[in-house]
Amino acid sequence: MHCTFNITTSGPGLYEFTQQVSDWCAPQGDGLLTLFVQHTSASLLIQENADPEVQSDLQAFFHRLVPPTTDPSMGYLTHTYEGPDDMPAHIKAAMLPVSLQLPVINGRPALGRWQGIYLFEHRNAPHHRQVAALLLRGG
Repeated sequence: MHCTFNITTSGPGLYEFTQQVSDWCAPQGDGLLTLFVQHTSASLLIQENADPEVQSDLQAFFHRLVPPTTDPSMGYLTHTYEGPDDMPAHIKAAMLPVSLQLPVINGRPALGRWQGIYLFEHRNAPHHRQVAALLLRGG
């Protein structure tokens, strides 16, 4: 079984879509779920979903680690014609996962108590992101 999750973003940050994934998996039964973001400037994460400070701290850390090309420390970058956030977004996506695999047991992703599935948007402008999902059912 496969589907595509459409996630609308409003700028940098983590966008949880655990519930959409869980709802889709429910009638599918057991198997192995693969998620893949179909963009080069966004990532996928499994991260804590209880305290929103975790998400804002992650965003702040990666912004500090890879600042926009307007920062003097990033003057060596040449891919700048799509804006000061574009090449840093590609770098962040190269550092973080763009696909995830999760076991699905009894129709539910086998996440821990405080875990959620997130799209990590690295661009400043709003985007419509697609995440392809494939569930290989156990036999």
